[in-house]
Amino acid sequence: MIDPRLLRDDPDRVRDALRRRGESPEVVDSLVAADEGRRSAIAAFEALRAEQKQLGKQVAQAKGEEKTALLERTKALSAEVKEADAARAAGEQTYNTLLRSLPNLVADEAPEGGEDDFVVLDVVGTPRDFAAEGFTPRDHLELGRMLGAIDVERGAKVSGSRFYYLTGVGAQLELALIQLAMSTAARWGFTPMIPPALVRPQAMEGTGFLGQAADDVYHLPKDDLYLVGTSEVPLAAYHSDEILDAASLPRRYAAFSPCYRREAGSHGKDTKGIFRVHWFDKVEMFTYTTLEESFAEHERLLGWEREWLDSLELPYRVIDVATGDLGASAIRKFDCEAWVPTQERYREVSSTSNCTEYQARRLDIRVRGAGAEAGTTPAATLNGTLCAMTRTIVALLENGQQADGSVRLPAVLHPFLGPVLEPVS
Repeated sequence: MIDPRLLRDDPDRVRDALRRRGESPEVVDSLVAADEGRRSAIAAFEALRAEQKQLGKQVAQAKGEEKTALLERTKALSAEVKEADAARAAGEQTYNTLLRSLPNLVADEAPEGGEDDFVVLDVVGTPRDFAAEGFTPRDHLELGRMLGAIDVERGAKVSGSRFYYLTGVGAQLELALIQLAMSTAARWGFTPMIPPALVRPQAMEGTGFLGQAADDVYHLPKDDLYLVGTSEVPLAAYHSDEILDAASLPRRYAAFSPCYRREAGSHGKDTKGIFRVHWFDKVEMFTYTTLEESFAEHERLLGWEREWLDSLELPYRVIDVATGDLGASAIRKFDCEAWVPTQERYREVSSTSNCTEYQARRLDIRVRGAGAEAGTTPAATLNGTLCAMTRTIVALLENGQQADGSVRLPAVLHPFLGPVLEPVS
């Protein structure tokens, strides 16, 4: 959540951030009123509690009629304290519920607008001219069938729409990407991790995924556990309720995990093939640092994502995502989009977000500075996708395809699968 002091000191800044996200700023007025009511209830409760304590001392010393009168007041005061405490608790709950409903602020540099109002920061590589090469490119699904790599028909038979099997070289290609991504991240200084894919509500809510993204989350009511849509969730919760030494930062983790998404609201979009599915595997980078260092770390994460895509020899572009398309936790987000030939457009394959202190405040992750007298401040968290397997496989197959249905692989994958994937049918 945001720093509560902003609501008192600069509520117009919060209103402007909501406006730039395309959301109503009216909640700020409700929050300011709730904060005033909460503080008033706290003051009333504390005044009554002080009177109650003082009365207790007087009763101990009083005698006769005075003591009887004080005891009567004590009884009445006890009921008043109980009522004031209930009012205080209700005020706190109302305030905290409203505060947690607020998204993070947005960076001044982030372009304003909706999904289509992004700014292109860079374009790398040139898409192939298949017409000049004398053939029409096949989509990844047809290539997957020819290579014996993708089976969506049996995926649908067993699990329903938007599920799939990776078979043969398809399975080998994902395993190669996992191993390559994890070893590459370790070389960059990330600690490799395999986190749980089921988390408690506190982890999901603490990372901001039970707000605007709640409809996209799978919930297991019997166990009150959630299937994660990204390992950002267990990685963010890894240090929940902890105080980290400033000298230990940045702490960088790279996790492999399955990811589950209901894809609510995407009916009819990208239903063919394995581009938008209900389950996929991913290698995610995650950083704990300080607020001051988070902005430079965001650029570093983008740099690592670009280095990864360069190694895969994919044409791609980098965009600065518009404010209305940001997740609740992020103040700014960069997407890397690979060219998909049969769609004749760039499509997102990775992204990186700076969540500043938003998640750390909700998960109670703090940083202690140097010296015995140093206080604590909320940590800053950032995340970045290194490799979303299915979308990367789509890009590799379609960009590397040859006229006969074979697929040339980038050099970094040759040690795993050789230079070319050959059709089996």
